[in-house]
Amino acid sequence: MAKVKLANPSYFSEMHKTLTTSVELIRAKQDEKQAILDQFNAESRRFFFGKISERALMASVKKTNNELQRLDNIIRTTIVRAKKLSDKEREHISKQVPILYKATISGVTGGQKKVKKTKRKIKKKVSRAKKKSVNKKRKVVRKKR
Repeated sequence: MAKVKLANPSYFSEMHKTLTTSVELIRAKQDEKQAILDQFNAESRRFFFGKISERALMASVKKTNNELQRLDNIIRTTIVRAKKLSDKEREHISKQVPILYKATISGVTGGQKKVKKTKRKIKKKVSRAKKKSVNKKRKVVRKKR
C-alpha cells in the first residue's frame, strides 16, 4: 500500500502565528523609534527658537541616542528570531517533498525517495618530516659523459 506523507497543519500554523507576531513587534518598535525621532526633532526646533538651553538639548541628545540604540537592539534580535523561525518553516515544508509513484499494469511502483549520493574527497595529511624526506629524494643526479 502506498503511504503518503501528511503535513502537520497545527504545528505549521503555530509557527506561522509566531512569525506574524514577531513581524508585528518589529513594526511596533519601528513606529516607536519614529516617534522618538519626531520628539527629538521638536526638541531641536525648540532649541533653535531659544525656548530651551543647549544643556537641555545635550541631555535630550544623550537620552534619545540611548533609546534609539535600545530599540535597534530589540529590532535586530527579533529579526534574528524571525529568520530562525522562517528557516524552521522552510525545513518543515521541504520535508513534504513528494514520493514518486507510478501506476503500471501490474500495480503501483515506487515509494522510495531518490537520494543523491555524493563522494567525499579524503585528503591525506603529510607530516613535515615526511615532506622533508620527499624533498631530499628528489635531488637530480646528472650523469658524466
